[in-house]
Amino acid sequence: MNESFPEDFILMGFTKYPWLDLPLFFVLLISYMFTLLGNTAIILVSQLDSQLQSPMYFFLTNLSFLDFCFSTTTVPQMLFNLGGPNKNITYVGCMVQAYVFHWLGCTECVLLGTMALDRYVAVCKPLTYSVIMNHKLCLLLSSTAWLIGLANSLLQSTLTVQLPLCGNQELDHFFCELPGLIKMACVDTTVNELTLAVVATFLIMGPLSMILVSYGYITQAVFRIPSANGRLKAFNTCSSHFLVVSLFYGPGIYIYMQPSADHPQDLIKALTLFYCVITPMANPFIYTLRNKDVKSALRRLLRRAILSKRI
Repeated sequence: MNESFPEDFILMGFTKYPWLDLPLFFVLLISYMFTLLGNTAIILVSQLDSQLQSPMYFFLTNLSFLDFCFSTTTVPQMLFNLGGPNKNITYVGCMVQAYVFHWLGCTECVLLGTMALDRYVAVCKPLTYSVIMNHKLCLLLSSTAWLIGLANSLLQSTLTVQLPLCGNQELDHFFCELPGLIKMACVDTTVNELTLAVVATFLIMGPLSMILVSYGYITQAVFRIPSANGRLKAFNTCSSHFLVVSLFYGPGIYIYMQPSADHPQDLIKALTLFYCVITPMANPFIYTLRNKDVKSALRRLLRRAILSKRI
């Protein structure tokens, strides 16, 4: 490696506040454990329970798997750096982390839009729901989300990786993310920043517009449901998804859709931690606590596990 591409990077994190390392380490460790447990439980119960074999739970399984990978891409490295004096990450490790993190983040943007479309069909066209949202279409929509995320990551990350760093090794973040890597470059990065902002605008505002339009129609349909129980069930199912959307898109819009110079870096770090650590942990609990079908399926799965051990 020459000076333009160092052998490793120093992840600065909150080094200005060293007293934060230990509390943050335990917060991340506990959050990561809950993320793994919660998302694994959602994946297992969706796959093993015959009553959850619907398009909604197919997409929920995709989201849980994505959140599992999303946290695993960043949190173990953060725990390693927070738990000791070594704040380094190898150049190759950093590039892999940047590619995968961006891929998963873009995929989640598109997947959340797809889930809103699924909720629209379920609430507004209930009689033809199973015909419209057949397994083939669900696979196509899910694959499209993953491929769009991958294509965007390959484009954005490759443009960023080629920027010379002129020996700069200090990355002012907890992990390798594209905006932080762009700031490290020792050349004009206007093209990279504009490309990132424009593509992020399409990837965020496109699915978000679809979500808002879908929920506009869903709200109208919910108020036309004559049964109070029916309205409550539809509201609980859709509000869970809308809460997840708010938790994910809010920080993303602030970080990626404004000029990077306008952001206080400590605020960016806090918001990034929120959507890559707290949101993946919260998602399974939001869906579980507000969804009677998932709670019932979890109880059935636990009963079967207990009975099998006794036998």
